[in-house]
Amino acid sequence: MIKWDTRDTSGGSGGVPAAEYVRMSTEHQKYSTDNQSAAIRRYAEARGFGIVKTYADEGKSGLKIEGRDALKRLLEDVEKRQTNFSAILVYDVSRWGRFQDPDEAAAIELLCKKAGIAVHYCAEQFENDGSIGSSIIKTVKRAMAGEYSRELSVKVFAGQANLIRLGFRQGGPAGFGLRRVLVDQNGTQKGELAAGEHKSISTDRVILVPGPAEEVRVVREVYRLFLTERRSEREIASILNLRGVPTDLGRPWTRGTIHQLLINEKYIGNNVWGRTSFKLKQSRCDNPRKDWVRHDGAFSAIVEASEFEEAQSLIAARSERLSDEEMLRRLKEVLRAQGSLSGLIIDETEFCPSSSAFRFRFGSLLRAYTLVGYNPAHDYQYLEINRALRRMHPDVVRQVIDGIASAGGGAISDLKTDVLHVNGEFTASLVIARCRKTVAGSLRWKIILDQALQPDLTIAVRMNQANEAPKDYFLLPRLDMERAVLMLWEHNGLSLDAYRFESLSMVYEMAKRFMLRRAA
Repeated sequence: MIKWDTRDTSGGSGGVPAAEYVRMSTEHQKYSTDNQSAAIRRYAEARGFGIVKTYADEGKSGLKIEGRDALKRLLEDVEKRQTNFSAILVYDVSRWGRFQDPDEAAAIELLCKKAGIAVHYCAEQFENDGSIGSSIIKTVKRAMAGEYSRELSVKVFAGQANLIRLGFRQGGPAGFGLRRVLVDQNGTQKGELAAGEHKSISTDRVILVPGPAEEVRVVREVYRLFLTERRSEREIASILNLRGVPTDLGRPWTRGTIHQLLINEKYIGNNVWGRTSFKLKQSRCDNPRKDWVRHDGAFSAIVEASEFEEAQSLIAARSERLSDEEMLRRLKEVLRAQGSLSGLIIDETEFCPSSSAFRFRFGSLLRAYTLVGYNPAHDYQYLEINRALRRMHPDVVRQVIDGIASAGGGAISDLKTDVLHVNGEFTASLVIARCRKTVAGSLRWKIILDQALQPDLTIAVRMNQANEAPKDYFLLPRLDMERAVLMLWEHNGLSLDAYRFESLSMVYEMAKRFMLRRAA
């Protein structure tokens, strides 16, 4: 049976029953949960506590409570009085979190105290006894924990900005017509990075260089068609698609992908960063142009600067004849039709000005969103990815059915629930897990198991980083799964990766039928 981040060790120790809460932050990896737990258990042994339960959030930032399932479960257990312990042992004050509002950490401790559960900070130099001295120290330490995150954010931003000004690329794909090249600390090129590859030596850096000659010719042709022949982005996309020219992601061209090619300064060699911000896990926002970090002429240009500026003038001119009210009216129509807004959605809509036109007219996309009554609380691009994955789901179900049939078995899909009935012997449900990247750069996949239908087997398709194709598959038997929601990392340990497969061949093997001789 799989145990996730809550381990019940009741009966293993004597003394006053206590729970431990440990958290390993993504910014402070050296304080691992194992090290915290070791210190807590030394404290417990010295003070007469017996650890009966562990709540662990591993690789979780302390800036917010969102995403910290173990802490949420701890607070829920305390609030509902579903606990078998009378104390909670925590490594230090900052383990509750590095909240920007120190009252958030105080509220967690207050909730525990109201339930009659004492909180002990095992590595602190003060006793959490409710005295004036301990209260003052805790308040200061909570504020210091939040300030640590603020200072770290400033330092990281300054470091990244400095690398941009030196002409180095900071994350993201190269784009059509360009390639990423690894250079050492002396600027010597070490080789081209393939899609999905990252540098492994901290002193190495990444720059952009022109890609294959054919791709460079296509980029220049796009500018020629746009500037000389006055073709629209959609017309240019149709021309390239008819010729069978794919994008850098291997997909057909669209109005939006052509538009991005026309407005990105990297094609004239400029290194631009900081158009948007997501500091301290607050709301994502568009930064004003004056705050962008840039290094002009950092890379070899594949488009003339004069052509790029002419393209920007043409794009801006298309919306100049529209009043602010008319632009916002069209944006409202897009919102009504799509249910959400993003730069890609706007650029793909024929009658609507481009996303760059809204940025230029209103200062930022988010300001334009606010003016039409749309206020995304989170990164809104995931909505488009989810739509694409929903469209993919029927195709993957059909692939599984066909694979089972080719193996000699049979599978029938329930039209209402999409649950597969395989050989009349077991049921299977298929879920597609979107890949998301954390602020620290790690990849995560969230898998929700159907608790209502309770299929015998859940086939989880884990998508690659670009969410374009399956990365691998997890075959999850219901009998082995204790929780409804699984959060997968790139590497999950044997307890989970034992269910991981590179293909669906194991599903087909499970459904294969064999002829047996009749017994005499």
